[in-house]
Amino acid sequence: MNTAPIKDYLLELQELIVQRMEQIDGKTFLRDSWARPEGGGGITRVLEGGNVLERAGVNFSHVFGDNLPPSASAHRPELAGRSYEAMGVSLVFHPRNPYAPTVHLNVRFFMATKPGAEPVWWFGGGMDLTPYYGFEDDAVQFHRTCRNALNPFDEAYYPRFKDWCDRYFFLKHRNEPRGIGGIFFDDFAERDFDHSFNLVQSVGDHFLSAYAPILERRMDTPYTEHEREFQAYRRGRYVEFNLVFDRGTLFGLQSNGRTESILVSMPPNVTWRYNWQPEPGTPEARLYTDFLTGKHWLANE
Repeated sequence: MNTAPIKDYLLELQELIVQRMEQIDGKTFLRDSWARPEGGGGITRVLEGGNVLERAGVNFSHVFGDNLPPSASAHRPELAGRSYEAMGVSLVFHPRNPYAPTVHLNVRFFMATKPGAEPVWWFGGGMDLTPYYGFEDDAVQFHRTCRNALNPFDEAYYPRFKDWCDRYFFLKHRNEPRGIGGIFFDDFAERDFDHSFNLVQSVGDHFLSAYAPILERRMDTPYTEHEREFQAYRRGRYVEFNLVFDRGTLFGLQSNGRTESILVSMPPNVTWRYNWQPEPGTPEARLYTDFLTGKHWLANE
């Protein structure tokens, strides 16, 4: 299988997103290329201490190996032990303003091979939004754009992938969602290669229209140290999920990926408080009661 078109698309997507975020922020992303001794490498684009983005990482990786890591074969144990090729773009943006939400996007391709057998390939990805202060119009816009990315392929995909996202980005030990979700899918190889690849491209292509207007709408909202403290507290949930549950983080570490690039998704400033609860009726409490609920944001459309 010729994987060059996938790699070309992913590199173009990385560059397009970086350029748009540089326009919004006004500062330039660092470019850091790296090589992996076992095969492959990647390009990490990072912005730290930006005007709008406190930390932003947009990673491209393309790696090879002789033994598919456990995180990649967990749901397909019959593939354990095969050689593999994996590539993808993964990003996390942590804005400085507490009223602007954190966002995550990932689009990826895997292929597992062994002598004498047909290659097994699949795509995965999605995007999800993690607000600290909730706004219904932001949530509706984000989910509507996710639906628009998927509807041309099958109108059943959005509700299916939305539900998958709600189940995946869930902190079991807290019994709460990480954010307001979006879409998530994995092991996707439906109909044929062109259908699957085109769907993944549509998800990647819709990211900027899903997130950039929200960021621009919220990035200049006045805030105080109180809102920053709550943002840092809620960022702790992001760290907990990434280190305990996230399959992408686990795959990167298990495959001896570049640690700095894998952990660039972490927020720069985080706090934990013992058994803290928001005061009833506050905007902080409303995040829990009105937004971290697995809500169907497009129910009225």
